Amino acid sequence: MVVITHEMSKHLPHALGEAVVRIWGHLPQDVQCHLFENVIAHQGERMRLHLAVLLHEKHPRTYASTGTSAVLEPDSLGG
Repeated sequence: MVVITHEMSKHLPHALGEAVVRIWGHLPQDVQCHLFENVIAHQGERMRLHLAVLLHEKHPRTYASTGTSAVLEPDSLGG
């Protein structure tokens, strides 16, 4: 029988959360939605934007666009 210590029980949810983030883009969309809304329901609406940005950066379909929305400034010669 495996005994889970108090110290270990504090780290397991964090480890599970990190694993979910790593495979986020490979989860079915309905599972993604369910997990996302569950976090918001338990952590509060203030988490919605932060979580959306984090997951957007981890999704293979969207991470390539991260940072490409920056507006390029023209150089000092007007180019």
